[in-house]
Amino acid sequence: MIEQIHEMSTGDEKAIERVIQDENIHYLHMVFNKEEGLPEHFSNSNVYMTVVRGTLSIGLNDQEVHQYDKGTLLKIPVNTKMNVKNLSKSVLELIVVKAPAPLK
Repeated sequence: MIEQIHEMSTGDEKAIERVIQDENIHYLHMVFNKEEGLPEHFSNSNVYMTVVRGTLSIGLNDQEVHQYDKGTLLKIPVNTKMNVKNLSKSVLELIVVKAPAPLK
């Protein structure tokens, strides 16, 4: 078999899954319910964030919080302060790709 197979959760429970972490990319799958999210942090690589379902509420650097619906892809540069939350009642599901892969 040439391909590698990776699986992700398909439920509505909170999840932060590191699906692929290699020298090329980090591919993460995240699911957040209302009021859940990530701790505020700085991006350690270029971040490509796809909203698969729900509405993403995100504050970047000193900007006010913006909201993005499913089908939106955000490109966020390295060293950007990020505040990722689900402030809506529906489940938020994200695919996050970090490229190039962070060194740490």
